[in-house]
Amino acid sequence: MSVKLFGILSKILSVVVWLSSGLFGLYILTFYALALTNGNSDQWNKVLPGLYDSSTPQATQGIGLHFAAGGLILILGSLQFIKSIRKSYPQVHRWVGRLYIFASVFASIGGLIFIIQKGTIGGWLMDVGFAGYGVLMFVCAIQTVRFARAKDFVNHRAWALRLYALAIGSWLYRMEYGFWHAATGLVGHTDTFSGPFDYFMDFFFYLPNLLVAEFFIRKKVFVTKSYLAAIGSFLMLAMIGFIGLATQVFWKHYWSEPILKWLGI
Repeated sequence: MSVKLFGILSKILSVVVWLSSGLFGLYILTFYALALTNGNSDQWNKVLPGLYDSSTPQATQGIGLHFAAGGLILILGSLQFIKSIRKSYPQVHRWVGRLYIFASVFASIGGLIFIIQKGTIGGWLMDVGFAGYGVLMFVCAIQTVRFARAKDFVNHRAWALRLYALAIGSWLYRMEYGFWHAATGLVGHTDTFSGPFDYFMDFFFYLPNLLVAEFFIRKKVFVTKSYLAAIGSFLMLAMIGFIGLATQVFWKHYWSEPILKWLGI
């Protein structure tokens, strides 16, 4: 029973992650990327103070590229793991995959350009954490392509999962800050992102994701043991509830306005 429940909850969690991260990706495109193309990047500072600075145009272009590419990978990433699309429409899987990889590479390069040109608001530790995130995303993207071209689809899928785990890091960063705000009122956070919680989050938003990815890569080992499947089911149920609640809050307060405005609603 626990093994069957594990399988059902893993599918539900995948759908919830896709919907929530997809909405966040659409928000990134409609709020940040469109602001750059429309020449009003100063609106970025309403949400992230100090992000836009007219005196550092290369940094603005780099982070704009990061936002545009990041929005695409959040929307497209989950499509690559839908088995029916891979089997029935392999050309769609390949072309979406190419766009996804290019977007991942551009997102990592754009973010690194911003860090090199301007640095992050949180200082050197945030620079190191976020730069490490960008480098890991670049490596995973290259490895995903390399194994696909070698027709080693076992390793291709493994690296694609690692890349996806990193791709949703920016979305999880917001989710986790939102949860911490609701639970503690942002204890350990400062406006300059130099508090103990901020330092913790410089790495927490992506390193645990890679551990979860390894869990799914080796899922068969876990589901054969009923007690591990039961623990995994409990954790996934908690994640489904957390993501669902956080998505509702972010949609109400942040995401809905630019998305609905873009849709003309």
